[in-house]
Amino acid sequence: MQIIGKTNFDFMGKKKFTFVISSIIALLGLIGVGQIALGTANMGIDFSGGTAVQLNFSQPVAIDQARHALAKHGFKDANLQEVSGGNKLLVKVGKATHVQGPAADAIEDAFRKEFTGNRFVIESSTEIGPAIGDKLRKDTLVAVVISLVGIVIYIAWRFDFAFGVGALAATLHDVLAMFAVFFVMQKEINLLFITAVLTIAGYSLTDTVVVFDRIRENLHKNVKDSLTAICNFSINEVLSRTIITALTTFLATASLFFFGGEVIHDFAFALLVGIIVGVYSSVFVASPIVVIWGARNKETKA
Repeated sequence: MQIIGKTNFDFMGKKKFTFVISSIIALLGLIGVGQIALGTANMGIDFSGGTAVQLNFSQPVAIDQARHALAKHGFKDANLQEVSGGNKLLVKVGKATHVQGPAADAIEDAFRKEFTGNRFVIESSTEIGPAIGDKLRKDTLVAVVISLVGIVIYIAWRFDFAFGVGALAATLHDVLAMFAVFFVMQKEINLLFITAVLTIAGYSLTDTVVVFDRIRENLHKNVKDSLTAICNFSINEVLSRTIITALTTFLATASLFFFGGEVIHDFAFALLVGIIVGVYSSVFVASPIVVIWGARNKETKA
């Protein structure tokens, strides 16, 4: 049953306008990737090195009080997050913190001195050296590139090269859009964010394949109309499916964003951004590139 009625939007007619928007997004994303490669972005301790300590207190602890306590003991730039499920606190400090001895011990000592009546236990402690963080940063960028290459090979094999180029452009657009949003908002780049990026790359590809399948099916049925008309018709045919799928996924992810707690807050936010741009790119990036590529091939053959 089709919930949304048949539409007749001229998506291909808007490609010049949407290409301008996508180019701006891609440019911001490339700047963000460059900042990450140089290590000058807001990098999490996964990539820059540092210490993360999770504590479980017997009584509630206000974030402002905890931050003030850490600042008194040399951790002015500590990143604090409340963890759901008890009076838990996650403390992250970068490698640039100037304290004597291990940072985890110094954090524990600071809380014992400042919260004498509030006992706590250390649930976890993680330390990442700068060399490991630098390697993780480089390996992450390589992993993203390899995944994009794999997407081109898969789509080119399943459809043809023009569709492969369109799928690559759409997926790359989505990845850069997520980097652009996090770069502009100065959000922390960590392994959870990279996980969200790769997740959205797969989600966007699935949506793009659905559109491409319908285009290919209609190309075989209709040999008279132009590629532009067939792409418009095909997108309108699957538009209801695209909207319903994206909406249900968006609502599920939104529940994580609002109720999942601070630890996965940015991860859920990245997924929300990715779902929106994934739908946008399937319609306004992937398909128009197939049309442009097909038109150029016709001119070359002529």
